[in-house]
Amino acid sequence: MSYCEWANINEANRVYHDTEWGLPVHDDIRMFEHFSLECLQCGLSWDLMLKKRQVFRACFDGFDYDKIAAYTEADVERILNTENMIRSPRKIRAIISNARCCQKLREEFGSLCQYFWAFSKGRTILYNGHEKGRIPVSNGLSDKISRDLKKRGFKYVGPVTVYSHMQACGIINDHDESCPCRQKINDSYPTVKKPRDGEVT
Repeated sequence: MSYCEWANINEANRVYHDTEWGLPVHDDIRMFEHFSLECLQCGLSWDLMLKKRQVFRACFDGFDYDKIAAYTEADVERILNTENMIRSPRKIRAIISNARCCQKLREEFGSLCQYFWAFSKGRTILYNGHEKGRIPVSNGLSDKISRDLKKRGFKYVGPVTVYSHMQACGIINDHDESCPCRQKINDSYPTVKKPRDGEVT
């Protein structure tokens, strides 16, 4: 079974896989949405994230981090009381706190995207063996970024969450070699091949 068989779990996963997962993201709002979804997922299933995605977008102003950074406790209560929303004050406050941290990153790096892409020098990473389905849950790069984000005040940004984010936003291409999405990305964007890096499976 290929790694990308997860896309066949249901229609929502298929659409997400075919139209978003692994495509390089260079828009800050989309980058923050991907990042926030990974943070919200901690301890939960990805299926649930996809089912509630429109609820999340409504609660968090389409993941515009400038708007979210201005939220108050009244917004926390508003979000908590939204129908079908995850009832986690810690995660909601983390998204707000992360939005404020993103503003500081933008001051330093120019944008949230530039911060993340600086770690791969603007290229999508192709790790040896990943095309065969030998995919880790985290690696040396995600650990490095995780530690840097934590120093900057970000929350819910462990190395596993960061690795998933890098997969989602195209910094790493972890599509299976038999998956047509892999070659489409490689043909359309700059890539770099790298050896396996401190991987945790």
